[in-house]
Amino acid sequence: MAYETLIVEREENIAIITLNRPPANPINLTVLDELEATLNEFEKDKAIRALIITGAGEKSFSAGFDVKTAGTPEGTKAMDKGQVVFSKIEKYPKPVIAAINGFALGGGCELSMACHFRIIADSEKVFMGQPEINLGIIPGWGGTQRLPRLVGKTKALEMLLLATRVGATEALRIGLVTKVSKPEELMKDAKELAKTLAKKAPIAMQIIIDAVTRGLETTTDEGIKIELAGSQCVAKTKDAMEGMIAFIQKREPVYTGE
Repeated sequence: MAYETLIVEREENIAIITLNRPPANPINLTVLDELEATLNEFEKDKAIRALIITGAGEKSFSAGFDVKTAGTPEGTKAMDKGQVVFSKIEKYPKPVIAAINGFALGGGCELSMACHFRIIADSEKVFMGQPEINLGIIPGWGGTQRLPRLVGKTKALEMLLLATRVGATEALRIGLVTKVSKPEELMKDAKELAKTLAKKAPIAMQIIIDAVTRGLETTTDEGIKIELAGSQCVAKTKDAMEGMIAFIQKREPVYTGE
């Protein structure tokens, strides 16, 4: 499939999705439609075990919502579509890594927070934030919900109400990102993480992501029930047997997703 706003690549058993609207990589309806189509494609592709999302160029991961479309029918559709696509990423059955190569602001920050892991380049030009309050609006793609779950209520309110931006070091300190990388090593580190995740049992990976995501939305008692159901399901898989046999034989397991 040819893409207008994305660069989509495969490297062994990982997929790399690059937002390709430099220098700021703003997100419009076309980006969201193509991102959804790409996610649907790789969800069905058993050969792909992990995904990386990054931005084209060195300036920006993404500046967020394309303000040029504000007030247009396309812009209105994009606001709704963004919530759908970002929720799909959060609940995606395969691990998704955000490789934050430049500033991630507004919807760009929200996109990164929907991913399961975030790796950020250590540069004074790279920062994250939700500046919507400065425009008299609020985040519309999950920022008010995912940010406090990641960094806590007080820090989230600071970032949301004061439009505070955080650089790589502080983002790591507050738990907003998983890892800080040298700019020239960002994609190498993201690929290494993706390849490590790709070696894990795919069904167990899917069930863990589902249990954690749904468990955060309910009580601990209900979350334990979700976990139990997942445990019973994964215990019946060939991968579970392979994991046990490989452990006994003291070798690396080879998982097939069955």
